[in-house]
Amino acid sequence: MFSLSTSVQPQVTVPLSHLINAVQYLKTAVGSSNAAAKPQHREHALEQDLQSTEPTWSLRDLGLSDLGVGQLDELISAMVPRLSQQGALSSSSPSQQAWGTSHLSSHSFFHNKHGFSGGKMGTSYPVFCKQIPSPLQAVCTELRYWPVWIQNRGFKTLGKHKRLQAGFERPIESDGFTPSFMKGFLTRDKGMEVETLDKLMKNKNIPDGQQDSFKTGFAEGFLKSQALTQRTQDSLRRTRLVLLVLLLLGLYGLSKTPFLSGLDSAVDPVHMKNVTFEHVKGVEEAKNELQEVVEFLRSPEKFTVLGGKLPRGILLVGPPGTGKTLLARAVAGEANVPFYYASGSEFDEMFVGVGASRIRNLFKEAKANTPCVIFIDELDSVGGKRIESPMHPYSRQTINQLLAEMDGFKPNEGVIIIGATNFPEALDNALIRPGRFDMQVTVPKPDVKGRTEILNWYLRKIKVDPDVEAGIIARGTVGFSGADLENLVNQAALKAAVDGKDMVTLKELEFAKDKILMGPERRSVEIDKKNKEITAYHESGHAIVAYYTKDAMPINKATIMPRGPTLGHVSMLPDDDRWSETRAQLLAQMDVSMGGRVAEEIIFGNEFITTGASSDFDAATRIAKMMVTRFGMCERLGVMTYTDQTKQSPETQAAIEHEVRKLLKDSYERARALLKSHAKEHQNLANALLQYETLDAREIKMVLEGKGLETR
Repeated sequence: MFSLSTSVQPQVTVPLSHLINAVQYLKTAVGSSNAAAKPQHREHALEQDLQSTEPTWSLRDLGLSDLGVGQLDELISAMVPRLSQQGALSSSSPSQQAWGTSHLSSHSFFHNKHGFSGGKMGTSYPVFCKQIPSPLQAVCTELRYWPVWIQNRGFKTLGKHKRLQAGFERPIESDGFTPSFMKGFLTRDKGMEVETLDKLMKNKNIPDGQQDSFKTGFAEGFLKSQALTQRTQDSLRRTRLVLLVLLLLGLYGLSKTPFLSGLDSAVDPVHMKNVTFEHVKGVEEAKNELQEVVEFLRSPEKFTVLGGKLPRGILLVGPPGTGKTLLARAVAGEANVPFYYASGSEFDEMFVGVGASRIRNLFKEAKANTPCVIFIDELDSVGGKRIESPMHPYSRQTINQLLAEMDGFKPNEGVIIIGATNFPEALDNALIRPGRFDMQVTVPKPDVKGRTEILNWYLRKIKVDPDVEAGIIARGTVGFSGADLENLVNQAALKAAVDGKDMVTLKELEFAKDKILMGPERRSVEIDKKNKEITAYHESGHAIVAYYTKDAMPINKATIMPRGPTLGHVSMLPDDDRWSETRAQLLAQMDVSMGGRVAEEIIFGNEFITTGASSDFDAATRIAKMMVTRFGMCERLGVMTYTDQTKQSPETQAAIEHEVRKLLKDSYERARALLKSHAKEHQNLANALLQYETLDAREIKMVLEGKGLETR
């Protein structure tokens, strides 16, 4: 490149190759003005244009469209002198050769092409030329600096060669000022034009008859490429729109997360005015323990005047469904103080530090509203034992923050923390030490008295038959929690509604109890007459042994209706909750379990016994093993426990097995003797089950006494 600079005009930068090409094109354009006189020269010029890869420009592009032919000749003669064979300046006809031919190779390509030498950027050296200097040479001589790199001889690299072939070699544009006409001249699109298409058809020697088809095909291809480009642009536009929408949705979702929304800084308390200790049934001991907390919340000065202080944390421990959450709500309702509820899983998030931040916010709000109650349900999920885990190095931040808030450097007087869990073994030892959760209240499953109270509480909320006694249902629901009893009453109400009854009776309550214990009835199961008969005698055997054995539990119901995995069952109803059992009661349970298999053997013979007694044998074997290995009810082994039999000697293991077998055999023989002595009653009860499918305790007693049953 070279620069033309004056003191007035700003610097004008023009690529040298463009200027040389422009001058050559002007020369060719003027030389081809006499095309009518010299057609051969025109064809020769056209052939050179087709073979040339340099871009072409018109006079309009150069701003010279207003000049005439004579003016163009003068301009071209002034800029590009024509050299004669003697080397002097000549203005002869265009047919003469415009440039001298050098038969001696010089040290550079530039010298071979233009007849004089240039220099490297920043290098100054004199220019020697035998010809009369042209304006281009004069400019170079005056500047004495050649702002381009000279192409010296040498081997071309592969990368350079490829760039030259692909046409990627672009001149470096200057940051200086460029006139508007020159800017358009330099940035002109070098794509194919209509004239180039005509030249291409002539170069390919396409016949005149096929030129229209060629143009049509070219136009169709051009239109298809335009359509493809448009579709591509539309697809990119839609893709960008979808990505933008997804980005906005992602940012909106992140704004709703605790990581970007202040980590749930606002914690609102709940006022439990409608829940008191009157709503809590069956856990009298737990209510008495929490009365002290209620008194402290009502009048804290009553305890502080003597220097004492109540526990800061109370841990409620018990099986699921026993009313731990209800007790915590009742404490807040009785004291009429703000109640902050949180689940242990709410403190666990994917972001590091969120759990600890929520603990801080919770206690910060609670301390601002003292006295108050903080209830954390499922405490084991946030207060589990701390372990060293390289996979989760930040997993202990939440529990550490909880420990610091409960009993740390800063006091939290007036804040009572109540935690509930059914897995206390998983809690960290630092959490349950004195000063934090230093008071544990056990909330067990209700006894028969508690179950009766709970059933009466829920039965008052539905339409129930006045003759229904909650105590009868309570006796048959051993092991039921408060939630189980609520579900039982609800299932009975649904059954009565399905049957179209106006109120819930004892029958619906019994149905709901059996459904919870053994599953729904399977009336769609088709059982053949033989298997149904075997089931009837099997269940009658259990009932006969239970009825005539002194220490057995009273019978509640016998049925041969399939429920769950069973084809029939006999339910027993204890008079009261058994906190401990005697040896006679355990033997009676074993005898009742053996009654089903003994009945099959007596009625159908040893060859037709079935697999229906497998669960009965499991229960009897478990009782016998407990009597021998844990209860000390074996004379041979004495009062000694054998918790792990695999660690015992072979002789001891053989003795344990022998005693268990002896207990089971004696029980089997007692059941056989009892059924043989009451064969008639056994037959009558089996026939009644085949006829009615289900018999309650009163109906079983009537059949065994030989009385007839009322028609249903």
